[in-house]
Amino acid sequence: MTRITVAKGDGIGPEIMDATIEIIKAAGAEIEIDEVEVGEKVYLAGNTAGIAAESWDIIRRNKVFLKAPITTPQGGGYKSLNVTTRKFLGLYANVRPCMSLHPFISTKHPVMDIVIVRENEEDLYAGIEHQQTDEVVQCLKLISRPGCEKIVRYAFEFAKQQNRKKVTCFTKDNIMKQTDGLFHQVFDEIASEYPDIENEHWIIDIGAAKMADTPEAFDVIVTPNLYGDVLSDIAAQITGSVGLAGSANIGEECAMFEAIHGSAPRRAGKNLANPSGLLQGAIMMLNHIGQTSVAEKVQNAWLKTLEDGIHTYDIYKEGTSKEKVGTKEFAQAVIANLGNKPNMLKAVSYSNNVALNLQIYKRKPSVPKSLKGVDIFVHWSGTSPESLAEKIKRIETSNIKLSMITNRGIKVWPDGFRETFCTDHWRCRFKPSSAETIANNDIVTLLNNAIHEDIETIKTENLYAFDGKDAFSLGQGQ
Repeated sequence: MTRITVAKGDGIGPEIMDATIEIIKAAGAEIEIDEVEVGEKVYLAGNTAGIAAESWDIIRRNKVFLKAPITTPQGGGYKSLNVTTRKFLGLYANVRPCMSLHPFISTKHPVMDIVIVRENEEDLYAGIEHQQTDEVVQCLKLISRPGCEKIVRYAFEFAKQQNRKKVTCFTKDNIMKQTDGLFHQVFDEIASEYPDIENEHWIIDIGAAKMADTPEAFDVIVTPNLYGDVLSDIAAQITGSVGLAGSANIGEECAMFEAIHGSAPRRAGKNLANPSGLLQGAIMMLNHIGQTSVAEKVQNAWLKTLEDGIHTYDIYKEGTSKEKVGTKEFAQAVIANLGNKPNMLKAVSYSNNVALNLQIYKRKPSVPKSLKGVDIFVHWSGTSPESLAEKIKRIETSNIKLSMITNRGIKVWPDGFRETFCTDHWRCRFKPSSAETIANNDIVTLLNNAIHEDIETIKTENLYAFDGKDAFSLGQGQ
């Protein structure tokens, strides 16, 4: 018997959770449930996190969390509980299977069967944002080697466990050479450890277009957080319905399982909602806790129900569907099919699944690090890069000189183009005048000189080399 934590959520959440629990218990799931309250009621009671401290205690104790969709109130001050949960519990892998159910669910891609493995903790979802000038705000994209190694290894181990043949990496490292470049580099390193699994890399834009047009070309896709979020919803939609997709959020200690759709408050309480997405999450949960025979029974019964044409309103189609049913009736139909297998759709078998061989990340030894310069960002309302350069040069020292000014990443001095539009946010790069490196005191001197010259500095970024290799981007056009 496994004790799990359940949150019924908001909107349609309670209805689809009741249906899901009824189905898996009827199939023989050996679970005990601790229910917690999360979401809109908790937010509106004054808790901006959307969850109480005692609920965290229950989730952390049980390690397994089945969560229905929640509503985050509109307006400032409320943080996404989904993002918070993934980070607090170290749920680094988001796993979303997307499979065609043709011809019973309408789709243009009848042989699609892909799994998107999305990094779940970092990237732009770190949520670190600042307004820096009147015209410019920034969001920091954070990519770490531990984050890359954990998610890429998970993707290959998942492919190995599921007897899948290929893992594809999607990044935009032709532009973001440091952040996405690290992800791609780690992918290549780890792919070499799995010679029996084909590997490939696509740039995200053309890769996404290829996936939307020819999804059968892909098997397992691994990608950073933001790209994975977008891709997984596209993939779920082109299978026929976002409402049919579930996801697993896996960490080294805890795991959370959910549907990928929202709380749909307009459908709440009407016995209309399709519980399939949450049910798919629950099936992944059953596999995770080792109750594979129950998971197999539920999945095959669900496939048989869809094959029988018993459909909720969102997937009902005249000529294909045979009966339009509500949430409760759909659950009863799945229960009635327990023990049956589909005839046309591919029946599943989880009995041979073995545990994933996931290693705890071990920090690499540090390498020599040297300070090669500094970028000082300034707020300046002028429009002439040449005029700004004259102003900025007044803060130079004998050891460190202005080498470049960019605006929104594009080099505007020296040798900029007058056609380039500039905002009030300027990056001024300083490099050593003769030596190979600079000292921290040089940066302090520059900032003090800026105060004396009435130059408004808004941030600095140190320019490092690691093991002799520069670890910072050039200006666009440099």
